[in-house]
Amino acid sequence: MGSSGSLFRLIALALIWGSSFLWIKLGLAALSPSEMVLARVALGALALVTIAALRRTPLPSNRRIWAHLLLYVVVANVLPFTLFAIGEQTVDSGLTGVINSTTPLFAVPFAFLAGQQRGFGPLNLVGLLLGFAGVLVIFAPWQVTSLDLGGALICLVAAASYGVGIVYAGKYLSNRGVPPIALAAAQMLTATVLSALVLPFTGAPPIRFELAGLLAVVVLGVFGTGIAFLLQHAQIAHEGPTAAATVGYLLPVVSVLLGAVFLHEALTLRVVLGMAVVLVGVGLTRYRRRVATDSPAANTPTRDYAVADQSTS
Repeated sequence: MGSSGSLFRLIALALIWGSSFLWIKLGLAALSPSEMVLARVALGALALVTIAALRRTPLPSNRRIWAHLLLYVVVANVLPFTLFAIGEQTVDSGLTGVINSTTPLFAVPFAFLAGQQRGFGPLNLVGLLLGFAGVLVIFAPWQVTSLDLGGALICLVAAASYGVGIVYAGKYLSNRGVPPIALAAAQMLTATVLSALVLPFTGAPPIRFELAGLLAVVVLGVFGTGIAFLLQHAQIAHEGPTAAATVGYLLPVVSVLLGAVFLHEALTLRVVLGMAVVLVGVGLTRYRRRVATDSPAANTPTRDYAVADQSTS
């Protein structure tokens, strides 16, 4: 099982990102999808640069890191942020959460192809599949009768893009001697520049001054984008890309609980059962086989199952 720090990051990311579809839905009342992307990455950049300055942590100086950041930002920020915002115009937030939860299933094959898979055994694979099954049980998409296929496919491409981004960060950005705060701040600055360049080509209708929508975008930018990607970079460095991607399975659980508590949505036995299955699945994905201390292999220098080439937490 991962460290207590990794578990904290997993829970924090689930809570922050679990509410992101609500903020996106509210934000669309004030901004267009492209405007929302620019606003959230700019606010995320502001938050992270401020934290980095307070910690006196400089931005990366390696040009290769910035080159990789440019590609990473396209697949991990600009593209999926825009696609999810477009998709949520016609797809309800619950189903969007189901689609987003497929991110780990995309991350696994990409991680194998990139040589980034770290000791992912049969139990971990069962955990991935069990987590996905639990999400399906929660939302029961087979009961949806008015599904917009085009919007759903757009969201599916976004989820796949997240999977690629997580693996890319694990291979080219993590454990390169750059603190997570510096990496996340540089990421958001790059995303802000790219989003600003793209905006004129996507159209920028007048901003609608809907207070709830504008406040939702602020929360989405500072926490759901800035702080969340700081936590994710630390999680990728310590757990590897595939394990880091499993947070996607917890997001629908958080969304359902928030709906039940704050929106008085029904919490049925099927939903409770689905959440239990998800939690068991996530537990299995985080399982790491321990090497016995009395084994000859225990005294042989080797790559650890879960935390090879990691910095200490």
